[in-house]
Amino acid sequence: MRVRVHRLESGEPPRGRDDAAEGLTYFSVRVTVENRGDRPFCIHVEDGQIDVRTGPDGESALIDWRNSQFIEGFDVYPLRRATAVLYAAGPEAALSQVDVQVQLRVDEEWAGRRLWAGGVGVHEGATGAPAGAGRDSLAQQVSVFLQEQAEEGTA
Repeated sequence: MRVRVHRLESGEPPRGRDDAAEGLTYFSVRVTVENRGDRPFCIHVEDGQIDVRTGPDGESALIDWRNSQFIEGFDVYPLRRATAVLYAAGPEAALSQVDVQVQLRVDEEWAGRRLWAGGVGVHEGATGAPAGAGRDSLAQQVSVFLQEQAEEGTA
């Protein structure tokens, strides 16, 4: 199984804002699970299995459960994928640093936690560094680490 966090982008949720998100900026992130094995697996990516932190102090983001789309007991066949879409909100100034931790459940067994690091606007060079400088170093290292962990998990 391969877990990939991608398409972190700012934007309003489809069914309106949560009242608790007043003064916060919404963003969405996709969590895709790909079956690289040779048999189907039943997967779960539900509330409580995803943790989102923002800013340098790792403050918890507000997760909008009503707008988010989870994966609940879905059979993913070999070479197929399933994607969860998570809507969250946090202070706009903290969104340049976002950490997403996912703990997948496969066939009623818990997999190891996977951590992804990135940020809204990182690809735009918003920090004053050359475009992509932070992403090419830290995010690339995290991506390589996660790929290695995923490959070890399927072996």
